[in-house]
Amino acid sequence: MQNRVLLVEDDDELRELLARYLTNQGFTVREAANGQDGLTLALGQDCDIVVLDIMLPDISGLEVLRELRAATHLPVVLLTARGDETDRIVGFEVGADDYIPKPCNPRELVARLQALLRRIAWDQKTDVNAARVYGDLRVEPGHRRILQQGVALDLTATEYEVLQVLLAHAGSVVRKTDLMQWALGRRLEAYDRTLDMHISNLRRKLGNEDPPRIETVRGLGYSYRVPV
Repeated sequence: MQNRVLLVEDDDELRELLARYLTNQGFTVREAANGQDGLTLALGQDCDIVVLDIMLPDISGLEVLRELRAATHLPVVLLTARGDETDRIVGFEVGADDYIPKPCNPRELVARLQALLRRIAWDQKTDVNAARVYGDLRVEPGHRRILQQGVALDLTATEYEVLQVLLAHAGSVVRKTDLMQWALGRRLEAYDRTLDMHISNLRRKLGNEDPPRIETVRGLGYSYRVPV
């Protein structure tokens, strides 16, 4: 079965280029040239993953993302202006799973989409009953959810991946390079703050504690501290 991608981009030339490349790589592509149409298609569950431009002619991509996150956990990859870190930070805070700067390399986009979808598909094949407990957290891979004191955390697809990797190595340090590869499916590049933003979101969602559950080990990576 082909993976279904919703491509929301108002630049006709770029959208057609990406759509053609994605189709040639085996994806089924739906297109939208504005935010409202993209939101309607996404909420209609006509896709498995969304590629969303931030700069759209009617409503911004960030507003589309906010609406999506209020209703669905669809994985979302943002298209952002190169060098505009503010948009990327806000995008992660709102609930983006990943981003690619424009003008983007179609080959890199495909690699990012495949990595994200591969991680989701892997968990869906896992035994639903193979739950794991870490203090007050319960990981249920078959449902791709993590519960805190019995209540499901509102996590994006990538936040789920990052947290479940940290939990699997609870009490030990997970190097940033390893966490990036295992959770996001790609190498850690210089000045890439993607992982830092996901960690920041997870700390907020887990609750502000002192010291935090996810500890930064300077120069190495992160460690999850199971609360007593």
